[in-house]
Amino acid sequence: MMWLPSVRMVIRQVFRKPATNLFPAKHLPPSITGFLGNVAAGKATITPPIATPDRFRGMIRYDRDSCIGCRLCLRVCPAHAIEFLPETKRIRIYVTNCIFCSQCNDVCSTGSLQMSSDFLLATEDRFSENLIVE
Repeated sequence: MMWLPSVRMVIRQVFRKPATNLFPAKHLPPSITGFLGNVAAGKATITPPIATPDRFRGMIRYDRDSCIGCRLCLRVCPAHAIEFLPETKRIRIYVTNCIFCSQCNDVCSTGSLQMSSDFLLATEDRFSENLIVE
C-alpha cells in the first residue's frame, strides 16, 4: 500500500492553514496593513522602487496608427499571445499569454510594438481590459 502515505499527506494539507498570503491586498497580514496605516499617518516611509533598467521588457505598447497589418508578429510569437483582427487589419495582444521575449518588437518593421517599463500586471481577472492591448 504505497499510496497510503500520500493520501494521508493530502488529507492533512486540506485542513492545514495555507503557507502563502492571498492576493489582493485585502488579504494581507496585520503586520503589513499596520505598516501601511503608519505610512498613511506619516509615522513611517516606504522606500521608493528603483527605476527599471534600460531595455527592460515589460508590458507591450502597441501603436495602432503605424501598424500596417503585416502579421509578422503573429508568426514569431512563441506564446501565440497575438491575435489578428481581419476586420480592422490590426492585432490584439493578450498580455497574460505573453512571455515578454520581445521577438514581436524585433520583427516589427514599422516600430508599432515596443516594450514598456510597466511590470505590475497582477490581477484576479485574466481577461481584464488593462491586460489586453489593442
